[in-house]
Order: sequence, then C-alpha cells, then structure tokens
Amino acid sequence: MSDNKKTPQTTKTTLHPRNKHRESYDFKVLIESCPALSDYVVKNKYGNESIDFFDAKAVKTLNTALLAHFYKVKFWDIPQGYLCPPIPGRADYIHYMADVLAESNEGKIPEGSKIKCMDIGVGANCVYPIIGNQEYGWSFIGSDIDPVAISSATNIVKFNATLRGKVECRLQTKVSETFFGILQRDERIDISICNPPFHASMEEAQAGTLRKLSNLKKKKVVLPSLNFGGKEGELWTEGGEKRFILNMIRQSSKFSKSCFWFSTLVSKQTNLKAVYQALDLREVAEHKTIEMEQGNKTSRIVVWTFLTQEERVAWAKERWS
Repeated sequence: MSDNKKTPQTTKTTLHPRNKHRESYDFKVLIESCPALSDYVVKNKYGNESIDFFDAKAVKTLNTALLAHFYKVKFWDIPQGYLCPPIPGRADYIHYMADVLAESNEGKIPEGSKIKCMDIGVGANCVYPIIGNQEYGWSFIGSDIDPVAISSATNIVKFNATLRGKVECRLQTKVSETFFGILQRDERIDISICNPPFHASMEEAQAGTLRKLSNLKKKKVVLPSLNFGGKEGELWTEGGEKRFILNMIRQSSKFSKSCFWFSTLVSKQTNLKAVYQALDLREVAEHKTIEMEQGNKTSRIVVWTFLTQEERVAWAKERWS
C-alpha cells in the first residue's frame, strides 16, 4: 500500500455506543431494503462503495434505505426542498436522552409507549419519532409551524404500522410559542427534544452552506446547494439559534411541572453562556450539557428540569414503574 494512500475509518467511535450507525454502511444490505439505492452507489477515493453526498437525491435515497433497514420503516418520503437530516446524528440525540432518563431511573432506560417525548419542530421527515419509537418504544408528540411539514410527517406515521397510534403530529399555529398551543391541559411529557433553526436568515444559511461545501470539496464553491435540503423554520429563523433557545427556556418555565427533562441542541458554542444565564434566571433545579461529535461536527445537548429531587422520584415511580 502506498504511504500516500489513507485508509478510511470503519468505526465512527465518536458516535454513541448504542448508535447503530457506528460501522461503515453495508450497501449490499441497504440495497436489499431499498433497491433504488443501487443507482447512487459509487466508488470513493479509497475504492470503497459510497454515495455522492452532494447529490440531494442520493442522500434522500440513502436515508430511505437506512430507515427501512434499521428502523422498520416501510414508507418514507419528504416534499422537495424540505430537510433531509443525517440519520446518525439524530440517533445520537435520542440515545443520549435515553441515558438522561436512565440517570433518574436507577440506571435503567425507561421504555415503552408510556414514555412520551415532544419533538419541537418535527419537520416533514419525522426522523426523531421514528428512531425513538423503534429504539425504545417511546410515544411522541411532533409539533411544527409548517402545515406541509405536519402533513408529510402525518403521512409517514399513517403508512407505517409501527408508528400508528404512537406518534401524533400537531400544528403549532402560534409561531412565537413552543409549548403553549401544543401541550394540552394536564398533559405530561417525559422529555422534550429540539433541533432549533441554526441561522438568522436565508442569506446566512446559504453562506454557511457555501463554507461547508468549499471545505468538503477543498475548493471554493459559489452556488449554494442544500444537499440535505431545508427551509425557513428548519435552517433559519429571526434571531437565529440563540433567540429561539432563549425563548424556549423562558416558555418552558410556564410548563415546569408538565415535563421532566427539557432539552435542545446547541450548535454554536458561543451561545452557551447566554443559555446558562437564561436557565439560572429561570431558577431551574438542574441543568447539564452533553457533548456530541459526528465526524468533523461538534455540538451539544443542553438539558434542564424544574423538578426537585423528590418530585423526580415521584414522577419516575408514577410513570415509569
């Protein structure tokens, strides 16, 4: 072997230990689950099978195959232009939140449909509920401000028997609200998850995409190509990630006894200081930060609860036993 030829890493050691996507993709097996994937499989620079991750159709077809093979999804589709998220990273979030619940349950992950999770911004893809339901049997409330996204996610649930009756998609008609208008009176959830819009504008989102593509291709890219898709509300919102999360924290205090653990992804490390200040201002009982790495990307999950230790013990005994 030439000294100049690098071998690819076959195990993604930075992913959560329970993540099913730590090993390199077995395209032969994936094609058995989704024959259409064969049209997009090519040889990479190492001579191994892969796909062109700059091709939106290839990425979408790979997701279809992954969801079919690993999560028993018989039907999965999203409208053109909507976010087609990387599955391994979504799985990591779910597994880390399972660990958070286990810490409050004598080390055992609470499983089954009695565990209810709220996915804030479920999107057209419905990926978090798919993974959480298949891995741990959890039930989900998926909220979104986009009627098209809710319709798409609802169809995914409708056409997959494993999800029917376990995932409910609700339209948030009050754009400025996170929990109000979605959670019903006296309704309780064990965790809330959220992947907030990262950018403050479409122009900022496109500039970020150009930087990412230029770095990956090792040359300047001048035309943005959202190979993973994404629209307003998915990739950008007024005030960006920071304002979105601060609003969520403020509003979570009004539902302090309705949710055991609130959580959100925080992509920009520079936003952590403001997030911690907001949590301290609301006098949460506890908050913690979980670091995550997927490839070259580093992000973190911030989780918080308003429940005292006594209230947490009572919650777990009542709902998880």
